[in-house]
Amino acid sequence: MMQQHQAYKTNAVNTATPQELTLMLYNGCLKFMKQAKKAMEEKDIPAKNNYIQRAQDIISELIITLDHNAPIAKDILPLYEFINRRLIDANIKNDPEILMEAYALVEEFRNTWKEVMKQAKTMQYSQGAKA
Repeated sequence: MMQQHQAYKTNAVNTATPQELTLMLYNGCLKFMKQAKKAMEEKDIPAKNNYIQRAQDIISELIITLDHNAPIAKDILPLYEFINRRLIDANIKNDPEILMEAYALVEEFRNTWKEVMKQAKTMQYSQGAKA
């Protein structure tokens, strides 16, 4: 059963559009931050550290893959860097409030991204109907 689940996840990533991959990154980052918060509550420092580092890896990936030529990149990059700094602070200080501050920002990015994807799809269908 576990192999089937892993095969499904691998297939989902391999067939996803760049927009869907970005959404997966946001969702993964949120998942790791939730797990880090739970580890904090359980005083499991190694697990907390691992989950926060995994969230940081995702933020780093979002920074690397950001189209720096896009006009909005100059607004997004400092926010990604801020989220990364807050993750570091949350990890060092073992502070769930700081972690949830970063969580709220990533959640806002994710929700905005979902809306952009929805609008793009609607626009694509409406243009296809006109053709």
